[in-house]
Amino acid sequence: MKKSRSVGASSSLNGLGKQDGESRRKRKMAEITQALNVTPVDVPALRRMAISEGGLLTDEIRRQVWPRLLNVSVDNIPEQLETVDRDNNKDFNQVLLDVQRSLRRFPPGMPDEQREGLQEELTDIILRVLVKNPQLHYYQGYHDIVVTFLLVLGERLATALVEKLSTHHLRDFMDPTMDNTKHILNYLMPIIERVNPEVYDFMQQAEVGTIFALSWLITWFGHVLSDFRHVVRLYDFFLACHPLMPIYFAAVIVLHREDEVLDCECDMAMMHHLLSRIPQDLPYETLISRAGDLFVQFPPSELARERSQQTAVSTFKDFELASTQQRPDTVLRQRRMEQQKRTLEGQRSTVAVVQTTGRRFMRLAVMGLTVALGAAALAVVNSALEWAPKLDLLFP
Repeated sequence: MKKSRSVGASSSLNGLGKQDGESRRKRKMAEITQALNVTPVDVPALRRMAISEGGLLTDEIRRQVWPRLLNVSVDNIPEQLETVDRDNNKDFNQVLLDVQRSLRRFPPGMPDEQREGLQEELTDIILRVLVKNPQLHYYQGYHDIVVTFLLVLGERLATALVEKLSTHHLRDFMDPTMDNTKHILNYLMPIIERVNPEVYDFMQQAEVGTIFALSWLITWFGHVLSDFRHVVRLYDFFLACHPLMPIYFAAVIVLHREDEVLDCECDMAMMHHLLSRIPQDLPYETLISRAGDLFVQFPPSELARERSQQTAVSTFKDFELASTQQRPDTVLRQRRMEQQKRTLEGQRSTVAVVQTTGRRFMRLAVMGLTVALGAAALAVVNSALEWAPKLDLLFP
């Protein structure tokens, strides 16, 4: 069996800022190491690290943490992967075509021989997962997700994680039809409506729909982002969160481009052209924080009340995670509280009065109460925030 060579190890993403960035980076790496070395592994801490500013920092760390986030036991992965019978595989021709078109997903300047070897491994991973799980149906764009795992993890580990991901997070995309995929896409507009009714109304008037975000959702943005560092940073975030988080991130991208949207001609074709092209200089850490914030403010359970169709994601179980482990929604709330605490401290240190909305004042008041009560308040909040994966409910 040929051995994969990880090519993404140099894709560390320092999103921590320049001031004291290196010391904060070292402190975070030490915290991740500590979480990995305790028995049992501190998965809640790893989730916090993956969600928090800068993500998991390096691909070397991702190789250790991503399996933990997906509850994949590395010790149980076979040393020798199954041989793939390409000749008798119904998906081989389509997979081969997509893989051959995936040149841009490999690092620039990679030797042709190395890239071709990785493309062979990419094809094998996809076919191996599909053969083992005949209920799954290949879709164009799936390879964009798989190649990210291959470049970070290598073939053996990527195969195990992609299989778990395909039977959980990506399950709805791998149905025989796109019904559930379209259903998930339809959560986009209600999020936008709650945050910015003006943008929502304008998009509705243009009748642009949500198809512009299809490739974002089904590839976890891997197909539309040119910088591999940004792709893996988003994967850190998505792997640590609920499977619907990509749709929240799609919403914050649209909301971030409010001025562009409102300045666009109110025409379906023009609006689709604008939205389908993601700027490559987005403030990713800000958008990640905002997506988590929206998830807390408008949880899927609230959106689900308006919808009757049930998807695999809607009854998502956190792949048999122990009931004592911290839920991703709790992590998001903690990050939101930490950011609000920093905001409060900044307000105390200035004489200027900052004008904010009533909603923001309310959030800050809640934050002040939480800080005052400390761990006891957090324990009460956490106990009240039941997460659907453990209760077979419609979304958390």
